[in-house]
Amino acid sequence: MSDPQSGDPLLVDRHDDGVVVLTLNVPERRNAMTEPLTAAWTETVASLQTDPDLRAVVVTGAGTVFCAGGDLSWISGDDPADVTPDRLRAKMYPFYKAWLSVRDLPVPVVAAVNGAAVGAGLCLALACDLRYAGPRARFSAPFTSLGMHPGMAATWLIPEAVGMPRAREIFYTGRVVHAEEAVTWGLASAVADDVVAHAVEVAHGIAATAPVAVRLTKAALAHPYRPMAEALEWEAAAQPITMATSDLAEGMKAAGERRPPHFTGR
Repeated sequence: MSDPQSGDPLLVDRHDDGVVVLTLNVPERRNAMTEPLTAAWTETVASLQTDPDLRAVVVTGAGTVFCAGGDLSWISGDDPADVTPDRLRAKMYPFYKAWLSVRDLPVPVVAAVNGAAVGAGLCLALACDLRYAGPRARFSAPFTSLGMHPGMAATWLIPEAVGMPRAREIFYTGRVVHAEEAVTWGLASAVADDVVAHAVEVAHGIAATAPVAVRLTKAALAHPYRPMAEALEWEAAAQPITMATSDLAEGMKAAGERRPPHFTGR
């Protein structure tokens, strides 16, 4: 287990069943995406991409905030020459890609939104496959009220989660969506008093399912807007892969014996 007092900007807790818990650990900055945190996040997510034992990931924030978004203090830096559209784009685009790389992990990612998820922090939560909210969770994208265009795929991620009419309300008004309403809107699946424990429990449940089937299902769901014919072609190739695994035989045997299956990924 990582030590919250270690000073590491990102805590990485690995569980025996392949669940990994990532905790943004810059509570004094409301877990803003500082350069050290971004570097640690980039390195860790890249390492998880090739981890054969990975089964599920949980993302949360230390303290009372999930993530306050990007650390934009460098915008008001000493050198005005650095604050030009082309130079800002050169910084922002790789920053977006680094944080959104969690979406490309081959296993499900669960966000435990324990407090405010603001701007890019909201986008991080929406980049996860599942989201659960703590009682103090709140979701907002105050880009335009700060004088800037939305970033980090916000104009794609928010409409995907809540639909275009509600996305317009979020963007145009800067309104804050609190925990219970977030469930109604589709920003979260449920509210849990101990949201981190709940998210970890969900992740353990995912880790107990067949790894090959889960990874292929995530790959299928990465393209939700493709035509039905393409989905059928994918399923006609992917389902036989799982049907040829020993996990299928174990799953069917366990169902017949009314016991939990023991999947191995083979």
